[in-house]
Amino acid sequence: MIPISLIQSTAEVLMDKAAIEIPQDYLDGLQHAAKTEDGDLSSFVLKAMLENYEAAKEDRRAMCGDTGVPRWFVKMGNDARVEGGMVALEAALRRATANATNGVPLRPNRVHPLWRTDHDNNVGIGAPEIEYGFEPEGEWIDLITVHKGGLFGTDYRMLFPSDGMEGIKRFYLDTLMAFGKRGLACQPAIIGIGLGGSKDICMVLGKRASILRTVGSRNSDPRIAKIEDEFKELGNSIGMGAMGFVGKNMVIDCNIEVGYCHTGGMPMSVHAFCLSSRRAVARIHADGRVEHRTDPDWFTDYQRRETVEWEPQKEAAE
Repeated sequence: MIPISLIQSTAEVLMDKAAIEIPQDYLDGLQHAAKTEDGDLSSFVLKAMLENYEAAKEDRRAMCGDTGVPRWFVKMGNDARVEGGMVALEAALRRATANATNGVPLRPNRVHPLWRTDHDNNVGIGAPEIEYGFEPEGEWIDLITVHKGGLFGTDYRMLFPSDGMEGIKRFYLDTLMAFGKRGLACQPAIIGIGLGGSKDICMVLGKRASILRTVGSRNSDPRIAKIEDEFKELGNSIGMGAMGFVGKNMVIDCNIEVGYCHTGGMPMSVHAFCLSSRRAVARIHADGRVEHRTDPDWFTDYQRRETVEWEPQKEAAE
């Protein structure tokens, strides 16, 4: 049984880490971009952001004034048990969000869409979002917090099978151009593409691809992995760099996730994480151990399964 007090205390640590500490995979990608960028203003922005990250870590302050909208992803081993159940877990994550808003501090960005009511703690109706995933074995819980930019940096289009790969490329490039020209995203960024699913799931796939995959990871389907490499290069060929200035490093990486969709359509979404890619992860074990990492490890073989029944890999190997 995992104590609810341990879940809340771990969640509060994660909120602090996500706001202040850049994940190493993204930092490595950004440093590579800074070394290869030759656009004057893009180079200036990259240099300033890298210096800002160092200052944020040293001063223990949020790396960006707009700390986005905190959200949670919870993945559980099938045998995990939580003190008080799932209602208690959600309450703990909401308390952690409120406490961290005042403690880190984070900007209280959440308001009622009509009345603009603001509780000054990033908690309200449907906020923070809490999404769940499960794995066949284990007594652990993974807590993943992502501080996602909450205004722009996303687009959706219903394509059709006849549009093919050329249609996918066209929408991808149209979206990146709009992000850069209209200031709809803070580049360079991890770009996530969702293909398939229903309209809402398509948006989820793209967002998860951008925020729950690390730089350098590749889809387990080698054909999709090849497209990811191609799209990273394609996104960096349009002549835009940091914050939409002239340059050649707009995309730190491109991640693609797919879901089965209606036979008559091919929905597609494009998401940009942002220049401040904020995520933090911890696994809480049943014996009270807490292991921190930066890779969400969300897209396992089980999460991408195509079969009706699931056989653990060790049995399938036998």
